[in-house]
This record gives sequence, structure tokens and C-alpha cells, in this order.
Amino acid sequence: MIVLEGLPALSPFRRDRLQARLRQIVPDLGVTGAWHVYFLQAEPATSPDLGALGRILEGCPAQAEPAAGAQSRFVTPRLGTVSPWASKATEILKGAGHGIKRVERGLRLDLAGLPAADDPRWPRLAHELFDPMTQSLLSSRGDAVALFEELPAGALERIPLDQLAEANRRLGLALSDDELAYLVDRYGALGRDPSDAELMMFAQANSEHCRHKIFNARYSIDGEDMPHSLFGMIRNTHAQAPQLTLSAYKDNAAVVEGFAGRRFRSDAASGEYRHEPVRDSAFCIKVETHNHPTAISPFPGASTGAGGEIRDEGATGRGGKPKVGLTGFSVSHLRIPTLPQVWEQPRELNPRMASAFEIMMDGPLGGAAFNNEFGRPNLAGYFRSFEMPTDQAGLARAYDKPIMLAGGLGAMDREQVRKLPLRAGDAVIVLGGPAMLIGLGGGAASSVASGQSSQALDFASVQRDNPEMERRCQEVIDRCVALGADNPIRFMHDVGAGGLSNAIPELLHDSGVGGVIDLGKVPCVDPSLSPMQLWCNESQERYVLGVAGQDLAAFETLCARERCPYAIVGTAAAEQTLVVGYQGREPAIDMPMDLLFGKAPKMHRDTAHPAAVRWPRLDSNAIDLREAGLRVLSHPTVASKNFLVTIGDRSVGGLCSRDQMVGPWQLPLADCAISLTDFVGVSGEAMSVGERTPLALIDAAASARMAVGEAITNLAAAPVSSLAEVKLSANWMAAASFNGEDALLYDAVQAVG
Repeated sequence: MIVLEGLPALSPFRRDRLQARLRQIVPDLGVTGAWHVYFLQAEPATSPDLGALGRILEGCPAQAEPAAGAQSRFVTPRLGTVSPWASKATEILKGAGHGIKRVERGLRLDLAGLPAADDPRWPRLAHELFDPMTQSLLSSRGDAVALFEELPAGALERIPLDQLAEANRRLGLALSDDELAYLVDRYGALGRDPSDAELMMFAQANSEHCRHKIFNARYSIDGEDMPHSLFGMIRNTHAQAPQLTLSAYKDNAAVVEGFAGRRFRSDAASGEYRHEPVRDSAFCIKVETHNHPTAISPFPGASTGAGGEIRDEGATGRGGKPKVGLTGFSVSHLRIPTLPQVWEQPRELNPRMASAFEIMMDGPLGGAAFNNEFGRPNLAGYFRSFEMPTDQAGLARAYDKPIMLAGGLGAMDREQVRKLPLRAGDAVIVLGGPAMLIGLGGGAASSVASGQSSQALDFASVQRDNPEMERRCQEVIDRCVALGADNPIRFMHDVGAGGLSNAIPELLHDSGVGGVIDLGKVPCVDPSLSPMQLWCNESQERYVLGVAGQDLAAFETLCARERCPYAIVGTAAAEQTLVVGYQGREPAIDMPMDLLFGKAPKMHRDTAHPAAVRWPRLDSNAIDLREAGLRVLSHPTVASKNFLVTIGDRSVGGLCSRDQMVGPWQLPLADCAISLTDFVGVSGEAMSVGERTPLALIDAAASARMAVGEAITNLAAAPVSSLAEVKLSANWMAAASFNGEDALLYDAVQAVG
């Protein structure tokens, strides 16, 4: 291992702020220095040029010792993980021919007055020094060799059928008793035990995140069977008003008819940029949430939330181009340590989730960082801080598990809206970055009640972002789409919850085929991954594609041009069976497709409306108008959103007509965002947000109606000619098993659907 130490890592202001926080715990503790430190692993049988590496990294061989009375501590990426910075920096050094296998960046902190290791104050100190979800704290440089330890590959595990319930808890699968019984029946008929890869795949594909079990469930409310499922009512809106909608509820995003326009892009043959002739266009819309990962580790959680929504737009049809985005956050009271507010009452918080203050310090930066580096402007959003005590001791209604909303709008060519089904023999391709142990089980983890999963599973569901890799993938998609009818992509999905174990089976199932996959061909930077981990991890910035054999050469040329990694991992097969092999051993998966996508037991929810809450009448005579006004204006929900807006690029791409800033003082008060169809016309799209969640505590149906009404009235600032041109993308969240909340959710959906 080579160690280089570089430039100061903290500005004087940030170093003083860290020291002030530490001195609240240990009054005599001092921060005497903070520097970047680089840990490098050389390729075998190479002698890297330390002088050249030092010039690139602005570092030199580690020599300096801490000042008298001080000790060094080293903050590194969490052992066993590969940081996003390392992925990019390693590739640059490899491309420059420096013989480096991997480089990681850490932080050296010199601290004077550190207490002994057994001092009871150390847990609080450690909380200020590093984030255990993404970082490790080491005592010496030499300890960092653990960053590069390669463990032997994990083995495939067979789960006896009589131990499925225990495996359900241990692996955090969040499967219901009915689903466990279904698996026992199906595998009993096959005459064998399931593998851990098959179980994890089934759990992801049938998680609430992916299969929307609550929304497809049968409902009985107050003793009466309801005639429709939640999803049935939601789909009814499209059935009643299908005008201008080209695709809904069957792709990664909905697609709406757009205006004719002239695309500005490079010629497929010459590479020269030009305006194309006028052609029919469309645009895709998507809004989703990334709540659980943001609650566990806010920066990467929000960052990959934005990245996942961007991939959804890019993977719509046979290729879309993300254009503009929106971001929203709902959290509990901020409880800013140096700025307490009268409405903030002390209460116990979940120690395994980030606090509201930590979420709003890091989450918006994560979302903005991904949008900025990918190159998509963020033009709309919302922020709400809400918490309310109840009459029940120890119970509050609050967003301890936050809402992290990510949405956006992308451009499409009309001829690329419909996917083409795969045929037997078509290649299955993974486009994008390598696999690593990231986000394992995230789809199921988000379905587990908060606080019921193990801390190890929380660690496993932490994700990491690499927007530069996603940009490369998008450039490949753009080049494929520019070929028009010759687009080599027949079918595509982005890789999200469940990783390849969800994306590849969906790709095959939606085309009515099976497949033969070789896990050994999946790009991977962690040789210790077991077959289950390799198949099910949620390493971001990946897509799965279906490409016909005769188009492979053209596709490979485009990938080489954009320096975008890809791998042909298998082929589609006529027989509807999924076989996933691994290094010549027994298949990790060998199962009929209908076991995964068949008629798993449908959920039945028997619930009742909670007793109506009697709200006290507001006595306006007891209110000091000036004090009340100041409190309202200083509440985070009402106060300036500058800190959420100015962190993002609002003009990249050049198709932004209306961002958040309006008026002579450029305040972030715009009601809607407006994007343009092209660079020469005057047509475009408007996007707005409506949100009225606290009202649901009084009247759930009214809350839904008000949210829709707010979104529509916010569009009044744009020249929308009729309601037929307005399309609604709704996100619904509720504590569905708590005290009749699912009955109230039904009321809310019924009010809109």
C-alpha cells in the first residue's frame, strides 16, 4: 500500500466549527490539523511513479507526525466498500497508465487532548468525527490496508423449506405468511429447496416497492368489502381521460404527447451537432420517493434517489433524455442545536435514523450534487417540516422517516415510445458500472417497518452515487436514439431496487421469454460477493438492455466511443425459465418465470376508520398577532427556500424557460417550472407540485383534493389551454398498518380516482 498526504481538507472555518462541536463533549480537545490522505494499491509487478502520482493528487509520501500532545486519526471510506470518488479516480489513473489498481481518499485529523479509548465520551466523539454508515475511523495509516483486503467469494446457500420463516427474518425479506406458504407449495412441487439468491430475488420482485401489494390489495373497511383496489381507482383517472397520454402504468415513466420540435444533436455518422428536421415528439414524466435510504444515510440516499429517477426517464420506451427535475423533502422538527424553537418539544428519536437536521444538512446537497454532475437542472420542489404530539403518551405524528421526493421530465422521440419485445437469441446486456455490495435488499428493506430490521441490514441498504457513470450511460442511450429506426436497443430497464435480480427478469418477462444468464460475466469489483449478492445488489448507474445479435457491433462501437462499460451477460430463450449460472457450478437460479411473476397470494386488508379526533376550536383572542406572524415566517415550511435552490444548476441544458427565481429581487417563489421543446420554438412543458400532507390528520380525502388543487392552480402561471393537457403523477404514503391509516389512505385515493 502506498500512502500520500495532500492538501488541507478543511477550511479554517470548518475546522473551527468541528473543534467547537468536539469541545462541547471534551472541553480541552483541539483540532490541530486536517489533511487529505490517499491510499493506493498498485497493480501486481508494477512500480508506480510516485512523483507523477504526487503531482496528480497534490500529495507527497506521508512523513509529518502530529504536533506534541496530538494524535492522528484517519477517516476512510467504510471498510469493505468502494467510494464513488475511488471509482472515478481509479479509472483516471488507470487510463493514464500509472499501474494503480485502486485509490481511496481519506481524512487525517490531528487531535490534541483525546481521551482514553475506554472513556465513556468516545461514542459521542465518534458521532462527530465520522458517519459509520459510509466511513470508518482508524487509529493509524497502516490500518487502512484493510481497505484493499480481498476476501474469498461467498458461497451459494440453500434454505430448507422448514426454515423459510427464519431466513425471512435473517435476510430482511419482508415476506408475508401467505407468500411463505406459496413458496413452500411451489418449491415442494419442484422437489427442492430454494437458494438464497432465489429467495432474495422473489422478495425484491414482490416487495411493496416493486409490486405495490398494498395498492393492489382487496380492502374491507368497517365490515364492508370495497369494490376497487387502490391501484384500480388510480388507473381509473387514465381510463376516464386518456387524451394525449401515450403510455401509462406499463413503463419506467408515463409518456405524454408533446409538440413537434427540432432536436439538436450530433449526426450519427459525422459526429457534428446540428438541428434535425421537425419531428413529432413526446415527453416522459416520473415522480418517486427514496425515503428509507435517505433516512439511513442522507447524502447518498437523496443522491441515488435523484439518480434513480433520472434513469427511469432514460430507460422509458427505447430511450428518453432527462431534461428537468424536481426535489422535495418532508422531515420532522429540525431541532437545530444552536437555534431551538418554541414549537420543538423534546422526545426520543430513533438512533438508527438520521435526525431531521442531518437530513436537511446533507440530503439536499446529495440530490443537487447528482443533478449537477449529471447535467440536469432542478427547477421545482417543496420542503415541509412537520411534527405534532398526540394525546397518547410517547406518540407523535412526524416525519422521522422522511419523504425524499425525486421527479422530473424527459424528452422523447415519438417513434421511440414503444419498446420492442425480445426474441429468443437476443443478447441481454448490462450497461454501466460494476457490481459491489451496495443497497442489498433495499426494495424489501423499505417494506420493513422502521426499527424492525437489523442494523446490519441498514448498513447493507446504504447506497452510493456515481453520476459521471450515469452520464456516460445516458450518452450511449442518446446515440442509440439518434439512429432513429436503426436504434439497436429493443427493450430496456434501469437497475434499481433488487438490482439485476429485478431488472433482468422484468426485461425477459415483459417480452414473454425466458433467459440464460452467466453471473460470471457481470462486471464486479468485489470478488468476495456470493452469487446472491452479485445478483441482488443495487449498485447504481446500471441499465439492462436487449439487443439483437446483428446490432451488437453497432452498439459496442457506441459504448467504446463514450468509454461506457458494458457486458453481454446472457441471452433470451424461448422457454419461459430463468437459469442463472455461476462459474460452472450449480445454477444460482433455475426456476419457471411464473414462480416469480405468477399469482402470488393477493393481500387482503381488513381495517376500520379510526375514531374521529375532536379538534379544539381556535381561540384567536389568545394569539399575539405579531408573535404569531414571526413564528409562521420563521417556520422552515414557510421561510426562504434559497438554501435548497441555489445549490443547484438551474440552466444546464439550455431548455429552461422558468426556474424558481422570480421578480426584481429574484426570490424562489415561482409556482411552476417551464421547459422548452427545443432551442428554436416557443412551445414546451410546465411542471408544478402540490402537497397538503398535514391536512390528512383532519381529513384524508380533503388532503388529497387540496394537493391536486394546489398543483393545478400552481400551473396558472403557465399558458395551459385546458385541463385535458394536465397530467397528474401522484405519490401516496401512509403508515398503512397503524390505527386505521389504510382506511384513510383508501379515502384519499378514492377522492382523486
